[in-house]
Amino acid sequence: MPKVPSVIVPYAAYLRVYEPLAAFPEPERGHWARYARRPDRPSYQDELRRSLADLLPTPPIPVPVHESGDAFVADVDGVLCVCPWRTRLRGWQALGELAEELPGPVLDAVLPPVVRRQTSQDYERWLSRNPDARPWIRTSTWHVPLNWFVLVADEEREYDKGSDEDAPVLRYRTPMVQARRRVARGLKALKDAIDEGPLIDGLVDVGRWLEEFHPRSLVELDYGGLVHVLSAEQLDGDHSAADVAEGIEALRTGDGVGAGEAYGRLVERWRAVRDRRSAN
Repeated sequence: MPKVPSVIVPYAAYLRVYEPLAAFPEPERGHWARYARRPDRPSYQDELRRSLADLLPTPPIPVPVHESGDAFVADVDGVLCVCPWRTRLRGWQALGELAEELPGPVLDAVLPPVVRRQTSQDYERWLSRNPDARPWIRTSTWHVPLNWFVLVADEEREYDKGSDEDAPVLRYRTPMVQARRRVARGLKALKDAIDEGPLIDGLVDVGRWLEEFHPRSLVELDYGGLVHVLSAEQLDGDHSAADVAEGIEALRTGDGVGAGEAYGRLVERWRAVRDRRSAN
């Protein structure tokens, strides 16, 4: 494996699904079983560094030429579960969203139109052969979408302050059945109270995504690189899942004031994070 250059890791959060080996057909199941025994499995930062390093050549390589054979691995009550990276697929999907994130001149400077056009054609050809493909990982830069917090509960929060050698870790892990149940309950409360809105749209979208996986999967919400932009005090005091749950429960019981207060805390917390994107 070539040496990966040291580059700045983006401030991104992740929503991941770990599926049991039984969910994968052979020969992929055998590949993941062997992979899980490897002592040198790479981390999410390794994946990001590789992807960013591909943007350095001229012309840049926006999407890997070959699909990644790596995955994240977790033991869920004695059952081996894996979350394939699928870096190439996620790269194609992210490229399609860039036009909404960057002004035209900036996008053209980063990825020339001819490169984007060729990459888009490659994706269309690949998708025609793999119409049911979906990623196991969703990524969000500079914030955690509020609809992600609906899937988890405050008691599932795991916070490790880290050390001089290790970065902090803030994540939630929940069984798939719990995540789906919370989506259903959250959607009912939201639709009864406000009919429509971006939170409902986002929750419908993530709910459909979850339905594509094995019911014994594990769902993980990981703050990822956001731990590097938040102070230790901010991380320690961040209970966004509890605020979202409180807001939804307030809507369910008709407590508009309580829902507004919970939403206000969330907006203030995440606006402060997203504002830093414009300051850099």
